[in-house]
Amino acid sequence: MNDLQFKRHRRLRRTESMRSLVRETKLQKEDLIYPIFIVEGENVKNAVKSMPGVHQVSLDYLSNEMTELEQLGIRSVIVFGVPKEKDEVGSEAYHDSGIVQKAIRHIKEAHPSLTVVADTCLCQYTDHGHCGIVRDGDIANDESLELLTKTAVSQAEAGADIIAPSNMMDGFVAAIRKGLDKAGYSHIPVMSYAVKYASAFYGPFRDAAHSSPQFGDRRAYQMDPANRLEAIREAESDVEEGADFLIVKPALSYLDIMREVKDRFNLPLVAYNVSGEYSMIKAAASNGWVNEEEIVMEKLTSMKRAGADLIITYFAKDAANYLDQ
Repeated sequence: MNDLQFKRHRRLRRTESMRSLVRETKLQKEDLIYPIFIVEGENVKNAVKSMPGVHQVSLDYLSNEMTELEQLGIRSVIVFGVPKEKDEVGSEAYHDSGIVQKAIRHIKEAHPSLTVVADTCLCQYTDHGHCGIVRDGDIANDESLELLTKTAVSQAEAGADIIAPSNMMDGFVAAIRKGLDKAGYSHIPVMSYAVKYASAFYGPFRDAAHSSPQFGDRRAYQMDPANRLEAIREAESDVEEGADFLIVKPALSYLDIMREVKDRFNLPLVAYNVSGEYSMIKAAASNGWVNEEEIVMEKLTSMKRAGADLIITYFAKDAANYLDQ
């Protein structure tokens, strides 16, 4: 065998310290954005049955949540609101005293070092559960843009550091960018849900946010999972319209899309590790079928390897603890 010529790649895998030395992709706490669901009321901490470990919390629980995140080394949150009342135009989304606006003020006053991302959509606030205004059974794109812009401006006024529109209306980045600039918030970046597929992985989130559509589905505005080139067109439009970050959602089934978006556009890329991806692992781990820590870290690392700079994930707290270990 001594006369064989071949490369010995295993030399760099021999010990843990060696593997760590040459590791190409590294996950850090600073990469993680933790989603939080805010509800009206007091002393509310409702467990989301389909998402073990995730809760809806009222404003009086926010400080404890934020303190825990800071102690873990997590620096960013994305805020979703669950209003008490809904109507056909989602007016609680852009009300000065809306649940998200109150939550943003609360967080920024008590924990100013945290970066607060505001999810900007209407689906949690409309009685029909769609992400825009419904006219004759269809989503009125341009009319919806006006209300989404009002929502973004109200969130910026409340103190949001980043606006993250998730509605997939055509022109939403251009409209929101123009609205923010006009209102004096030209310094506030837009984290666009640039590539958002009509995915079956969103089910548990809709339990948490009470945002299921009351008729039909969202396939007329969210993307067909079979399409790749359409994702590039969507991302390209958002870059041209002034986006500062690009989100690909979901992450795990669309790692190929993430890599392509990262290779084509020179903006920070955000992976959204969605609720269904979270719940499947939690369920499998609770049955002893998988090692939760190992599979979570492998999954999050795969998103970083695919090009993600940041990851929105319900595993943020778990991952921070794993990284400490």
